[in-house]
Amino acid sequence: MRDPVKGILAIVSACVIWGLSPLYYKMLAHVPPLEVLSHRTLWSFVIFFLVLSVQGRLLILLSALTLRSSLIVIALAGVLISTNWFVFILSVQIGRSVEASLGYYIFPLASVAFGYFVFGERLVLVQWLAIFLALCAVIVLTTGLGVPPWISLILATTFGIYGLIKKKLEVGPVVSVTGEVLLLLPLALIWLWGVGFQGWTGFVGREGGYFGSNLQDTLMLMLSGLITAGPLILFSYATKRLRLSTVGLVQYINPTLQFLVATLIFREAFTMWHAAAFLLIWSGLLIYSVSSIRQDRLARSES
Repeated sequence: MRDPVKGILAIVSACVIWGLSPLYYKMLAHVPPLEVLSHRTLWSFVIFFLVLSVQGRLLILLSALTLRSSLIVIALAGVLISTNWFVFILSVQIGRSVEASLGYYIFPLASVAFGYFVFGERLVLVQWLAIFLALCAVIVLTTGLGVPPWISLILATTFGIYGLIKKKLEVGPVVSVTGEVLLLLPLALIWLWGVGFQGWTGFVGREGGYFGSNLQDTLMLMLSGLITAGPLILFSYATKRLRLSTVGLVQYINPTLQFLVATLIFREAFTMWHAAAFLLIWSGLLIYSVSSIRQDRLARSES
């Protein structure tokens, strides 16, 4: 099997897992979100550590964490990705998966805007149009619902900034994410100790300590690490074998599946305001994607 085909299979698999993950976390909706996040951090670290051990790349992780510049970036990335994970888990638990899917649709356009304002990356007119349509979608939804779509905005912003600061790291995504969850691991372990032995409830006011209480919850909390680590490893494998334009287009599988799960399976509310906002976002993404493909072809023809 040729490398591009392997890359496509890998990234499609990653995006399908991400897109269907709300079904998994819905089954853990009775477990407080901070407890789910802590287990996700713990068990994903275990998997990433084992992968790096087998690959013989633990020294790369160690050297990245001993450099002050990379340590600061990895720590900041850890805060951003954990916030993203937490808000996503919470959105599934409180029935706001539609907003979560909108956030992951907005994310590519938010990243383009961040690239312009932070790195001074040049944008063509149609890309500005795509960003403008995303802004209009947020305004429409805010007007219709009476409040800004905070879940969408937080997910798009945290993931967008996360991607930007990761550009400053020379180590690969698996190494850097291992460092991120390693730095967060002490906090996760403290929280799991608190909910398991001290009765901590967190801001949701629900008792936790589900790990070990029954086999299903225990296995599912452990497997949250695989749900986290597996797609990222597949995604990392794919990006080395595919053009960025291809990666960008295939990634839309993720929010599309999330949207379908939220509306068709969870039966969440989808008003005319949601429809108008999604139509604007989809139009913006179409414009942006076509522009990106053309730029990619032009760059390849000139090389």
